[in-house]
Amino acid sequence: MEKYIPRIIDKELKDRLEAKGAVLIEGPKWCGKTTTAKNLAKSVLAMDQPDMTKQYQNMAELSPTLLLEGEVPRLIDEWQIAPNLWNAVRYEVDQRDEFGQFILTGSSVLPDKNGIHHTGTGRFSWLRMRPMSLWESEESNGSVSLSTLFNTPTQIIAENKLKLEDIAYLTCRGGWPRAVLQNPDISLERAFDYLDAVVKNDISSVDGVRRDEQRARRIMRSYARHQGTQVSYSAIALDIKNNEDSSVDERTVASYLNILNKIYVIEDVHAWNPNLRSKTAIRATDNRYFTDPSIATASLGLGPSDLMNDLNTFGLMFETLCMRDLRVFSNVIKGEVFHFRDKNGLECDAVVHLRNGSYGLIEIKLGGDKLLEEGAKNLKTLVAKIDTEKMNAPSFMMILTAVGPFAYRREDGIYVVPIGCLKD
Repeated sequence: MEKYIPRIIDKELKDRLEAKGAVLIEGPKWCGKTTTAKNLAKSVLAMDQPDMTKQYQNMAELSPTLLLEGEVPRLIDEWQIAPNLWNAVRYEVDQRDEFGQFILTGSSVLPDKNGIHHTGTGRFSWLRMRPMSLWESEESNGSVSLSTLFNTPTQIIAENKLKLEDIAYLTCRGGWPRAVLQNPDISLERAFDYLDAVVKNDISSVDGVRRDEQRARRIMRSYARHQGTQVSYSAIALDIKNNEDSSVDERTVASYLNILNKIYVIEDVHAWNPNLRSKTAIRATDNRYFTDPSIATASLGLGPSDLMNDLNTFGLMFETLCMRDLRVFSNVIKGEVFHFRDKNGLECDAVVHLRNGSYGLIEIKLGGDKLLEEGAKNLKTLVAKIDTEKMNAPSFMMILTAVGPFAYRREDGIYVVPIGCLKD
């Protein structure tokens, strides 16, 4: 058995089990949900066990409580294969009236919730899991804590060891736990294997509707070309027509992307809506992202050397890597990641907003003095527009970079932090 790599979500899962009867861990396949759940579970029911799936499905309809017997917390892995288990777990939690009874994992959202008799409110707690951040995979040294920045430290000092070539490799490898444990050449194949699994099987298995593999590949390639933008479904359809020697209508694009969202392949970022001093139209469209940058590079057939030879594309892929890590870190500090863009083109790549109303503004740049100054200018322009009589001023402003020898605080108060120094 391979060693268990600790995850940021570990403590949160333990805490949730002490406060609820059941915890549901959702996220993409291969991100480590089952391994993390097994690290705490005392018994396991693997619904996707090939020689038992049909029997488990039948038993879930006839006598589901039998499947729930076992030492607790009991893991029900890929529970959505037999949706009636949700009702059974909810009922059993009520009957036992004790915390920490079940852990459920799911790699897709149910296409039809008609059979669900109760939402699970009060009985279930939900956790979102993503591929590994660089801090979890031990590529980041963790010298700068995102949570600490909310206390606005007067200075930060940290050294970054990662070079641009390292970031290119880590972008293409992704945060898949198995890839982290493999040698570099083999690990780069993991994302391509994931892409094949999605377009050949997963995209059709959610609701039983057979979808075309090549069409799925074209849509994912176009989506990858538009990472970090607010591209519309119609624009993706046009992009496919212009670049893929094929055509697809807007409704088809929407239906395929809807399924990719249900299996956690894509995870768009919602728009942030602050109180501004002047009336400015804020664009409310989501920014488009894959849940891991390696899915984007695999969709485009790119490797680390390709990124090094095309820094514009590299910048988009790096932004996706940063969004993944920021989301992983934000979850544990009770925050959410947004983006900002107004009608005049002023934007902020990431806004980390906590439950208590505190927030930080983040620009994402590969590095270099010119890009750093551009990011700093954007941040200061946005801050000048925020009405601090109606909302808090930002706790911090940060430029998150791919390279740079140090993390530090500039004279204007803006933090410059290489991704290789950041942790939760």
